[in-house]
Amino acid sequence: MHVQQTLPRSMYRMIDDIAACMGDKPKLISMFRNCYTNTYLTTMERLQDDTTFIITGDIPAMWLRDSTSQVRPYLSLAGEDQDIASFIKGVIRRQMVYIVHDPYANAFNKEPNGNCENHDQTDMTAWIWERKYEVDSLCYPLQLAYMYWKVTGDTDHFDDMFWKAVRTIVNVWTTEQHHEEKSQYRFQRTNCPPSDTLPREGLGAPVAYTGMTWSGFRPSDDACQYGYLIPSNMFAVVVLKYVAEIATQMLENDQIAEQCHHLTAEIDNGIQTYGTIEHPVYGRIYAYETDGYGHYNLMDDANVPSLLSIPYIGYCGKDDEIYQNTRAFLLSMENPYFYKGKVAEGIGSPHTPEQYIWHIALSIQGLTSDNLFERQRLLDMLEATDAATHFMHEGFHVDDPTQFTRPWFSWANMMFCEFIMDCCGVKVHTTA
Repeated sequence: MHVQQTLPRSMYRMIDDIAACMGDKPKLISMFRNCYTNTYLTTMERLQDDTTFIITGDIPAMWLRDSTSQVRPYLSLAGEDQDIASFIKGVIRRQMVYIVHDPYANAFNKEPNGNCENHDQTDMTAWIWERKYEVDSLCYPLQLAYMYWKVTGDTDHFDDMFWKAVRTIVNVWTTEQHHEEKSQYRFQRTNCPPSDTLPREGLGAPVAYTGMTWSGFRPSDDACQYGYLIPSNMFAVVVLKYVAEIATQMLENDQIAEQCHHLTAEIDNGIQTYGTIEHPVYGRIYAYETDGYGHYNLMDDANVPSLLSIPYIGYCGKDDEIYQNTRAFLLSMENPYFYKGKVAEGIGSPHTPEQYIWHIALSIQGLTSDNLFERQRLLDMLEATDAATHFMHEGFHVDDPTQFTRPWFSWANMMFCEFIMDCCGVKVHTTA
């Protein structure tokens, strides 16, 4: 894979600014420098069609979710650096091509070479690396397109392919409101853990209509226990509002905006009606998943969108009462994936071993907190758990950070960078 050879000057200036801000933390400065430059130098490739292909790190495929998060911290440079802006616009354009090709796929190849994670029983093509349907995979590219517009003022990426992708997404989300009756999507994987496949011959566990849109898999690429994944539906509400705003300003015909407003109202009503539960200790909290039949999954997963990340994705403010109740639950032993050990404490994932917490979750915890003591504690924890690599990882053991998964995981590196930048007053645009 051909990758970038040199860093733009704007990146050097950002590194210098962070170094000045974090002057008494030389290791954190070094970690930021490594993580910030590694994504640009090792994962991004500009193709002949002026699109940008990004691998996730140690897997040679482009995830719609990861690729957005990998470039988010670079958005702060896009307003002043045309080359960076062009790279990010190339990411958006490639994402839209992929979505139009198959909105149910979560990861894609650079070319139609037939490479894939597994030979699954689903409608695969030579372009698709994996076809696990995840609502968030369609949210992230819309978020990036919107934020890029707000940062740069550029509207060139709102082209025919973008609007074709938007119509595709709206149609899929509308169809998946009625998953049992209308969906043609099926996914089965053989000889694998239950978390890698869907029951009922690939249809998934039964769901009733709620107004929310169904997701087969979580942002972790693990199967949903119940088909309505609350944080992903929240993300859909946020990005549908973004698209409505874009359509109102860019299109003479506001039909798309009207469709988005209608779908937003239905999904949001479903979240508020079916997505909360009264907890005996923490009060009214958001569930992670539900099925519309009265079953709830009370947990959180480190992967974003998560319940912990609700203010980060823009669904509500940090001081929202239900969010604060939910946050208290998530950061307690009541959450089955909250772990506390000798070196660190935080949220992990059923995707990784027990007692492993994620650097992504620690960064999100910091980004969703206004408590300076908590944020400093998280910075110290991140600094102490890199296993002397000066990079972030997927999961690591709470008692021994030298036991970790994924030595090259660009999403985790860039979430750490975004938290560091936030601590230094460099904000990434996220809200309408």
